[in-house]
Amino acid sequence: MRGAFPGLCLALLAAERGARLCAIIHHLVHGQLGWFGLSVACVVPGYAAQLLSILWFRADGRPPACWLLALHLLQLGLWKRWTSHRGDFCRYWDVLRMAAEKGPSARAGEVLTQHGDVCALRLLEALLQTLPHLLLQAYVVVAVDPAGFVPGVSAGLSLLSFAWALVSYSCFSCLMKPGHLFPPATAILCLLLWRTGMLGTRVLALVLFARLYSFWVFAVAGIHWLLMAFWLVAQQTDIVAQPCRWRLFNCLVGAVYIFCYVNVRPGPSKNRMAAFYAVSTRDIRYSTWV
Repeated sequence: MRGAFPGLCLALLAAERGARLCAIIHHLVHGQLGWFGLSVACVVPGYAAQLLSILWFRADGRPPACWLLALHLLQLGLWKRWTSHRGDFCRYWDVLRMAAEKGPSARAGEVLTQHGDVCALRLLEALLQTLPHLLLQAYVVVAVDPAGFVPGVSAGLSLLSFAWALVSYSCFSCLMKPGHLFPPATAILCLLLWRTGMLGTRVLALVLFARLYSFWVFAVAGIHWLLMAFWLVAQQTDIVAQPCRWRLFNCLVGAVYIFCYVNVRPGPSKNRMAAFYAVSTRDIRYSTWV
């Protein structure tokens, strides 16, 4: 399963990018210029992950070449990534080829470190780019064009891609802990179903609420964001040391918690996850009932 993992990531990323492009073209061809503009705008936040990738190049003391800058400009930086610990290039395809060539003899740390950077950047890109696109296309399908096949497929693949980004990041974060092994395929499938179900219900609840109450959905999301941000402050997360960056980190993760839970503290997270999903389930029931 470990050898096929990069291939699944690459295939799902390519499918999601293709469906997003088809959705943009669909809105343009059908004269839906407003939705076309918003779909294009959802692509822009993804450059934050590309910028971070370039900054990692500079942090290693080797400015990226012009051709690599062009790849990042086309948002293809995740397809070819730098590994600072080795001083050479890696990408999804390189990780897949290494695992296939060496098989069981491949060193776990060698493949894990190469793929770890990609997973972190992919999660950031999914939060900033895939999630807004998912919300937009889901709203189009629910409130504007229920028979729209292309937006529906694009929303479905975006949901699956976002869930997979969370699962892959969780798997490789777990592997960084001593004594943890790569989870079996059944465990990964269960994680994927859990993430997909949770994200799907959250997105559907927000979309239905937005259809009925329009811009009031931002008030609901804002209240949830404030509660989650204060909750993170109460936990005294120490990932970021500087006070200003610490506050910004809590605000950003609080916004993420509107949709899903991401563990940001070391140690067992059972109680924190139970508290989060208790609040989230109540919010979903309230939104659906309203």
